[in-house]
This record gives sequence, structure tokens and C-alpha cells, in this order.
Amino acid sequence: MEEENIKEILLQRKYMKFRLLVQGIIIGVITGFIIVLNRIGINKISILFRNFYSWGNKELINSLLVVIILALLGYVVGLMVKRETMISGSGIPQVKGRVVNKLKMNWFRILVYKFVSGIIALSAGLTLGREGPSVQIGASVGEGVAEKTYKKFPVKKEFLITAGASAGLSAAFNSPLSGIIFALEEIHRNFSPLVLLPAMAAAISADFISKNFLGMNPSLNFNEINPIPLKYYWILIILGVLTGIMGVIFSKGIYLSQNIYSKLKNIPSEVKVIIPFIITAVLGLILPNLLGGGHELILELTSSNNSIFFLVTLYLLKFLLLLICFGSGVPGGIFLPMLLLGAVLGNIVGVFSCEVLGVSSSFIINFIALGMAGYFSSVVKAPITGIVLIMEMTGSFNHLLSLSVVVIISYITSEILRNEPIYEVLLEKLLNKIGITNEENKNKKTILEFVVEMGSIVEGKYINEVNWPKDCLLVSVKRGEKEIIPKGSVKLISGDYIVALVNIDRRAYVIEEINKITLV
Repeated sequence: MEEENIKEILLQRKYMKFRLLVQGIIIGVITGFIIVLNRIGINKISILFRNFYSWGNKELINSLLVVIILALLGYVVGLMVKRETMISGSGIPQVKGRVVNKLKMNWFRILVYKFVSGIIALSAGLTLGREGPSVQIGASVGEGVAEKTYKKFPVKKEFLITAGASAGLSAAFNSPLSGIIFALEEIHRNFSPLVLLPAMAAAISADFISKNFLGMNPSLNFNEINPIPLKYYWILIILGVLTGIMGVIFSKGIYLSQNIYSKLKNIPSEVKVIIPFIITAVLGLILPNLLGGGHELILELTSSNNSIFFLVTLYLLKFLLLLICFGSGVPGGIFLPMLLLGAVLGNIVGVFSCEVLGVSSSFIINFIALGMAGYFSSVVKAPITGIVLIMEMTGSFNHLLSLSVVVIISYITSEILRNEPIYEVLLEKLLNKIGITNEENKNKKTILEFVVEMGSIVEGKYINEVNWPKDCLLVSVKRGEKEIIPKGSVKLISGDYIVALVNIDRRAYVIEEINKITLV
């Protein structure tokens, strides 16, 4: 029976690329429609909330009513989080945990609760982003399509979950390339063609749907960005170091906020969620311009002259608000607020360069874009995604060289300070909190693919020289278009794809062990 199972899996793999392409398109279309509905809902309801805050400013009784209603909305969102804990936060760590089978999730309940709770929280003006939730919504769609089409198109759920995550980010930012690269670089950490194909199909399909409803303009739609002269590149090194250091502080602050909330053990989880809603209500009555994840604020930075004092104050306030909101477990991400903080840092360096160093003020917009990329690279530790994301969001590819310099310097600074990727740490904290689940069917088999990276432990070694995990069987080595039988005398080179057969319940362990020797 086991031999028949193995033969069936290998036969299915022959037609897997076509199946993945079809399913990727389906996932992209569904995710695109859902994210479009989500974005339109947030935009429309946000206007109602802003009018509500303006009404609350007129009389004291109105203000009290605003705070009470926001507290009630916070309680409703808190009940959703309590009922389905996997919707808390951005959702990206949960998706990463699901891809490596360390977490099991109810995809439909997550899809519904994340959609509804996210609209409430983000429309109310909490300092959170919609991009992380969009990734989790897309991943839920991917898992749902995998389940519903499994009999007709039996493929690995993880490929389609990754495709859904790619589609979610693509539709959220109007950035298909970023969606593809983020899904591969951060979510799946594998550039296998079997992962790339559905991710590309889903991201492009979702982007097509999104642009049909929301227009062709880039997410931030900066004005034309002229390249910074090479004589000013030494300033970019300073910006890279600054964003690298501040990115590390940002990560530590996020972990600290979660730890502080976790110590409030006598307060029910649904009550904790009320805290950021009440603070947002007060903020909406006093300083409504500070509401939201930061999209409008980034655009304002590009079109206004701000003092360094104002920018430092803005940075501190938005950072503090993000910690209060995210640490509570409210469904919402750190993606866009993180980009805002990077934009503020870039603006500070730009203003200083103009006032002290004589740099033309026309380049301030460049520093804003570069600050976002550097900050993202330091926090997420996904430099390729950072570069492509900012180019797509700003609609300009003229600053590729300067982006690369800032991102590399920021990444190196973060590495020197031993900052770990934030979503990896958040996943680890989540697993420590709730424990790791195992798959139900321990006899079920699946196929995994691993790429041999240049400089990895196995590069240049023969297969029989490598200490492979006991829980896997090597079935093939793919080298370009060739498929090689994995005999002990086969020498592995960079770029090879190792195909392994494993029991589903041991998949997470095997992925960890083989990644240690195949990745740099």
C-alpha cells in the first residue's frame, strides 16, 4: 500500500504545474475581489468615522458618546479575537506557521472574522495596516481553494496558501511583483518553480482585478523621482545606518508591547482590545490627522515642508500608537505603519541634508522613499522585497541604485546588531504561547522541494556525504530541465532542486533540518 501511495504521488507531480497554474488564477481572482471589497469598505467607512469624530468635538456629551461607541466596537472586535485567536495581529506569522505545518487553522472562520474585524479597526483609525490582514485573507482563500478542489486537482496546500498570500499583498498595494517576491522570500523561503508558478498566477490575477476597480495608479503615486547625484551617496550610507538602527529599536518595541499586554493576565483578552479603541477615540477628537495606518501621512510628507522637530514628534507619536494597538492583539498589521516611520526618518535626513549640506529640496521625496525601503529591510529582513515594493508603490524605477545602497547598508546594520526577522520572532512567540500542533494522518505522504544555495553546507558534496534527516526519502534532483536519480555518487551544485518524500506529520521537522544545510 505504501509503494502504491508513493507511485500515486509521483504521478500526480507530473501534472502538478498545470494544476497549480489553474488554481493560482482562481485564488488570485477570488482574493482580488475580496481585497477590493475590503479596501472600498475601509475607505467609505473611514469617512463616516471622521465625520463622527468631528461631530464629537462639538459638545462634551458628544465626545463621551464617541468614546463609548468606540469602546463597544473594541469589545466586539475583542470577542472575535477571543473566538478565533488566529486573527490577532497582522496574520503574517500565522501564515508562515501554517505553511510549515506548525499551525492548523480554520480558513473560513479566519477569512470572515479577519475581514469584518479588520474593517472595523482600520476604519476607526487605529494605527495599523491592512496589508498583513490582506496576506492572511489571501492565504485563507488559498487554503479554501486547495480543500475544495483537492479531488479534481490534488496538489500541496502549502503551495496554494503561499499563492494566496502573494495575491493578498498584490491586491493590497497594487504591486504584483512585490506580492510574488514577498511570498517567496518571506513566507515560503523557497524559490522552487512549483511555488513560483501559482504565486505569479495569483498575484497577477489579483492585481488585474484590483486595478479594474481601483485604478492603475501606484499605491503612493509619488511624482517623478529624479536620481540622486552620485556625489551625495555618502548621505545614503548614513540613512542606511540610521534606518538599520531604528528598525532594530522598532522590533524590540513591538516585542515589548506584546510582553506588557501579556502580563495583564487578570484582564480578559476582549477587554485588552478596547484599550487602543478608546485611545483612538480620544485621538480622533483631538488630533484626527494622526489617525490611520499612515498612507495619507506619507503622501502629505511628500507635498509639505516639515521641520525636523515636527517630524521627530510625529515619529514618536505614531510609534507609540502602533505599540499600543498592535500589542493588544487587534487584527491589523505593522506593514504600512512601518513604512510611514521609515518615510519620516527619510524625511528627517532629507531636511537636514537640505538645510545643512546644501542638497536640493527636490530630493527630499527621494529620501522619503529610501527611508521606507531601508526601514523595511532592517525590520523584515527581506531586502529584495523592500527594493521592489518601494519601486512599485512609488511608481518609479529611477532610484534602483540608491534604493539598493540604502537597503544593503540597513540590512548589514541590522545583522551586526543581531536583529532577527520580525515575523520569524512573532511566529516563535505565538508557537510558545499556544504550542505546536501535529497533523492528524501520520501515514500520509507528501513531496517537498529544496533549493541548494551557493555557499550552503551541501554545495559541492556528494549525496552520500550529507547527513540527511531520517524522516525523508530523496526521490529526485532537478538540475535545469534534467531530472537526476539521487544516487550517492551524485554531486550537488548550487541551483539544484532536491525533491524529498516525507510523512506529513514530520514535514515541519524535515523542512527545518534540510533548510539548515541547503540555505546560506
